[in-house]
Amino acid sequence: MAKGRNVGGWAFLIGVIVAVLIGLFGSLGIFAVGLLVILGLIVGLFNVREKETSGYLLAAISLVIVSYFGKNVLDAIVILGRVLDAIMALVVPSVVVVALKSVYAAAKS
Repeated sequence: MAKGRNVGGWAFLIGVIVAVLIGLFGSLGIFAVGLLVILGLIVGLFNVREKETSGYLLAAISLVIVSYFGKNVLDAIVILGRVLDAIMALVVPSVVVVALKSVYAAAKS
């Protein structure tokens, strides 16, 4: 495994753990969102290869949509809503980076 992919993999794993911990025990303050956004950017930059782009974007966009609507449907479960918000704070920046890389690759060829 390449070093950059290793960093991206660890960033994703740490981001998911942080998102769950925030949902269970904390709130999404500016520091927590900033940390998750930075981890998401690292995931997008280092963890997704060009051949994995379509699958990653489909899975990540599905996760964001389900998180958004799931939070609205399950608003009675506050902890779950916080976990889903934190996961979106992690995944959305990575989706933006991967989508931009994909558009750049398509424009370049």
